[in-house]
Amino acid sequence: MSERKVTTIPIIPTFQYLRKVGVYCRVSSARTDQLRSMSAQASHLTKTVLNCRSWQLIDIYLDFRSGLDDNRPELQRLIMDCKDGIIDTILTKSVSRFGRNTAETISLLRELSAIGVRVIFENEEIDTSKYESEFLITLIDAFAQEESYNRSENILWGIEKGMKDGTSKLYNRRCFGYRKNENGDLEIFPEEAKIVRLIFDLYLQGNSILSIIKELENRGILTPSGKKKWCNQAVVKILTNEKYIGNVLLKKTYTDGFPNRKRKKNSGEKHQYLAEQVHPEIISKEMFDAVQKERQKRSNIEIDENGVKKRASKRYSSKTVNIECESNINKGAKNDESEKF
Repeated sequence: MSERKVTTIPIIPTFQYLRKVGVYCRVSSARTDQLRSMSAQASHLTKTVLNCRSWQLIDIYLDFRSGLDDNRPELQRLIMDCKDGIIDTILTKSVSRFGRNTAETISLLRELSAIGVRVIFENEEIDTSKYESEFLITLIDAFAQEESYNRSENILWGIEKGMKDGTSKLYNRRCFGYRKNENGDLEIFPEEAKIVRLIFDLYLQGNSILSIIKELENRGILTPSGKKKWCNQAVVKILTNEKYIGNVLLKKTYTDGFPNRKRKKNSGEKHQYLAEQVHPEIISKEMFDAVQKERQKRSNIEIDENGVKKRASKRYSSKTVNIECESNINKGAKNDESEKF
C-alpha cells in the first residue's frame, strides 16, 4: 500500500469581537470630596475594562452635575457616540449614577437597547444584554430614590435647625462690601464699602439704575465679580441686601418637593429667619429704608384695592425726579426771599 500524501490544513484563527466600551461616571458637585469620588470611580471602572480581554476602552465620560440638573453634557455625548456606533457597551457604577429617577433610567435603557447598546451596572451586577432587566432596575431605582429622599430630608432638617438656632454658617456668608476675619466673622472691606455707599447715595439723589450703572462704569469701578460691565440685577441686589444694615435674612428662596427641587421665591410659603445686628453695618437703617420706599415709589407695578397687581400708566424717569428736585429748590429759594420782606 502506497503512502498517503496528506496535506495539513492550517487552523483559521478566529478573532474575538472586541466590545467598544465607554465608562460613565457622575458626581453631584465639584467639591473636593466629590472630586476624589469621581477619581476613584473612573480609576476602578477603567481598570475593570482594561482587565477584560474582550473589551476595548474607547472613552471616559465624566459629569460633575447635580442629579437634578438637566444639563449633563457628558451623558449626552455618550448617547451620541452610541448612536454613531463608536460605543456599544456602557459601564457605570450604579443605577443611581446613570439616571435621575426610574422613568429617565428606563427611557435611556430603552433608547440604548433599540440601537443594540449594552449597559452594565457594576454595583447591582445588572447586564442589560443578559436578561429582561427593566423590572429589576425599576425596583432598585425605586429604593435608590427613597434612600436619596431620606438623605435629602435629613440634610434639609439639619440646615433648617442651624438657621433656627443661629448656628448656621449661612449667617456669615460673605457678600460685596465685606470680608471674613480670622474667626470667620464678617468685617467691613473699606474699598468695596465705599462703592456700596456710593450706589445708595446716587439712588437717593434721584438717579435711575441705568444712570448709576453709567456712573460706575465711567469711574472704572468693577462689579462684585470683577467685570467692567455692570448689569441691572447687580445694582438692585446691592440696594436690597439687608446685610448692609448688619442683618441677615435666610430662606429668601426655597425648593419645591423631591425630586424636582426647583428653586422659587419665598413669598411666605416657608419660614424665614432674620438675625439682626450680627455684623457691622455699612448703611444706616434710615438710608436703607428710604431706598426701599423710593424703589416702591418708582416701581411701575401698582396694587389696586382688591390686592391685584397691575402695571402703572407711567414709568419712572430720573429726569422727572431731577425736575421735581429743581422745582422744590426754586420754591425754597422764593420762600426765603419772601421772608426777607
